[in-house]
Amino acid sequence: MRHLDFLFAAAFVLGAGLAGCASSSVGVRPASSGEPELLLKDGTTPEAARGVWRSLGYGLVLTVTPDGLKLHHETSAGCYADPGGEDSLLTSLVYLVPGTSPDELTVVSDPGETEYLFKRIPALPPACAASVTWTPPRLFDVFAATFTEQYAFFPEHHVDWKARVAANRPRVTDATDARALFDVFTDMLTGVEDAHLGLAAEIDGEEHSFSAGEGITTRRLEERARKAGLPEREAKRGWLRAYRDGILHTVLQDTGHHVANQRIIHGRVGDLGYLNVLTMGGFVEGAPTLAEESVALKAALDEALTSFQGARAVIVDVSNNRGGYDAVARDIAARFAEARHLAYTKRPRAAAVAPQPFYVEPARGPRFTGPVYLVTSDVTVSAGEVFTLCMRALPNVTHVGTTTRGAFSDVIVKPLPNAWRMELSSEVYLDPKGILYEAQGIPPTRPLEIFPESDLDGGHTKAVLSLMELARQQTPEPPRSARADAAEERGPLR
Repeated sequence: MRHLDFLFAAAFVLGAGLAGCASSSVGVRPASSGEPELLLKDGTTPEAARGVWRSLGYGLVLTVTPDGLKLHHETSAGCYADPGGEDSLLTSLVYLVPGTSPDELTVVSDPGETEYLFKRIPALPPACAASVTWTPPRLFDVFAATFTEQYAFFPEHHVDWKARVAANRPRVTDATDARALFDVFTDMLTGVEDAHLGLAAEIDGEEHSFSAGEGITTRRLEERARKAGLPEREAKRGWLRAYRDGILHTVLQDTGHHVANQRIIHGRVGDLGYLNVLTMGGFVEGAPTLAEESVALKAALDEALTSFQGARAVIVDVSNNRGGYDAVARDIAARFAEARHLAYTKRPRAAAVAPQPFYVEPARGPRFTGPVYLVTSDVTVSAGEVFTLCMRALPNVTHVGTTTRGAFSDVIVKPLPNAWRMELSSEVYLDPKGILYEAQGIPPTRPLEIFPESDLDGGHTKAVLSLMELARQQTPEPPRSARADAAEERGPLR
């Protein structure tokens, strides 16, 4: 699961599967056998899972008792209990994957998702059981050690973390107050332009936060807001309305459909289909499960893909996609797949484990396997970029637009002992050729400016219209038999 930018997605509301894990590739993690079972069911845990376990990567120590789970965060500078909460990694350790040895434990958040691997250890490490007074220098050491041991991409962001730690350690003493300590931490992270990097704290009843990795389009919007004397939020909402209205009124000529909690826009203009996905999730209001999201997604995609049957080509637009579930990304890509394709692999940076493969497999529902044009921009981020990897693995897809943001790893949430929260990238995603796009983004095969500085509000609409003209020029009309026989197999989503 990724963090969704619901602040941005909300502007649209106001205005208006399973990946396979088997592979024959050398060095790729083998498939697990059997169906996953709940790690905690009816208030108890499976007997085989009980004990103390240390993760391979992620810096976790998991204790499984008959009555439940307890998680500790382990660093070279100290070990401490996880406070729990909805953002806790503890909530991701839900299903036990069978087929492991008695001294190995594999758990996942949902079947087919990221596998967290653990090795059995004799007992809880003494450092995790020790009583510690977390002074500012100790907190500094844990903060520094967490990023040293878990953050994956300092070289890609051209940051000398060791030098930053050495330069800032003298600023922290036992007398350093919380606000000053927070400033030290943010100074250390400044310049690491990673959209999955963050720090949050409550100090004297006031919320403080730090985030990074904004794309050039977002920075241009913020600069425009400053020049106009407008609040940034208001300026961004206005820009999003222009984006949405351009799609609905100009591109789709007021014949489109805005569905799935207004996260999906689709329609057909003559012999071309158009699908715009704003977030890889959020298709149901509230706090739905992934299964509930999948039901809503299936309904929207069934409707859209049925309308695309017999089209000359389809444009799939994720130029304003802010992320969500990787599983959703794969499920959408599956609607355009003619066969099974390796989409990407992932592994934790801090452990020498075989990468876990993820595939796009043809969906058991209406599909379109003709020519597809995928549209991205620097706004496309996180699970939107995972979707880009999935679509680029398909031979019928042409990638158009501008380079994506370059933030692939799941947002790994690490609490500090004082209840502050760190967010960081700890996972390495590689495309089928072994290419790492973290920090640089995925470049298109056919460049097309989407949000030009000279026309931030109208540039996207013009770009899509020009792409439609290009698609009609370069894509032959499908034969009548293909229109009649286009992929119509029906059934549940993967």
